[in-house]
Amino acid sequence: MPISHAYPPDTFGDRFDLAKLPLARPGSGYAVQYLGSDTLLDRQHRCFLSVRDPELNALFESFDAAFAAAENWLRQQESSAEEHPLAIVPADFDRELQRHVLIYGVLPTLP
Repeated sequence: MPISHAYPPDTFGDRFDLAKLPLARPGSGYAVQYLGSDTLLDRQHRCFLSVRDPELNALFESFDAAFAAAENWLRQQESSAEEHPLAIVPADFDRELQRHVLIYGVLPTLP
């Protein structure tokens, strides 16, 4: 059962169940992506870090936990979802590369 939030349920994208997504590469957690970038919300430092940053700890166990973290970050910024577009996306941690991997994220169209 979804938890009640201050933002509408689709603020950070449509709710999804990671276990039921038909992905070519399985995700191991939910991540909060700053849209148009390769940055994810770090759980410990509560800031956005690159997926290549060795300090990044971005995987949440549930959609609700990721949603709450995104809400809290926006509150801390005293901002809105329109000013700071965020999305909850499936992600994984590649043990061989020692970095996070966006399974289905939204990256910029230009390099």
